[in-house]
Amino acid sequence: MGTSALAGEIFVSSAASLTDAVKELAARFEKQTGTKVVLNFGASSLLARQIEENAPVDVFISADEAQMDRVQKEIAPETRTDLLTNKLAVIVRKDSALHLDNLEDLVRPECSRIALADSKAVPAGVYAREVLAKAGLWEKVESKVVPTENVRATLAVVEVGNADAGFVYKTDAMTSHFVRLGLEVPPELSPRIVYPVAILGSSTHRDEAARFLAYLKSPEAVEVFERLGFGITK
Repeated sequence: MGTSALAGEIFVSSAASLTDAVKELAARFEKQTGTKVVLNFGASSLLARQIEENAPVDVFISADEAQMDRVQKEIAPETRTDLLTNKLAVIVRKDSALHLDNLEDLVRPECSRIALADSKAVPAGVYAREVLAKAGLWEKVESKVVPTENVRATLAVVEVGNADAGFVYKTDAMTSHFVRLGLEVPPELSPRIVYPVAILGSSTHRDEAARFLAYLKSPEAVEVFERLGFGITK
């Protein structure tokens, strides 16, 4: 990312799982307003660290509340709002013979590699570890874990066959022609997955950033998010 934004340009740092939705919405917003939207996608933990290191960010969309809490001092708190919800799922390659009836099936020998984002930092990985621990399975599968940078990297690892299964968001599973939904995490084990959004206190383009944030809540944006499988916070 550059060191400064031009007039009529905003920098948006967004969780990797929102890549398709935010790319589509940014393009529509640009067309409607003339404001250029520069996008930076990655694990929310990485994006939070960039913000702590004073990266030029106007809007931050996190895949969990913890990473937004981490940069609470850097944001304009009155702009923080919950935008979306999601569900955690286990994917396998479309041509995989692996059949998952429940999470316990991940312990089976034929499931030897399980991809998930960094379970100590990246939201999707933190959620997956939480689910497996709650199910009493983390210690049984930890040695099988193939760590990835973010949820889209997990998807790619499963797509090319470098893992037998992977934990992603349900929305990620819907974007790929090469994987299938092996298992949805049961509601009783599922964490509350919320995507908060906020404008940075250091933003020099507050008006444009506020317009973009408002656009993300518009009926047009809601239609895009719902089509791609996200839940809308009420």
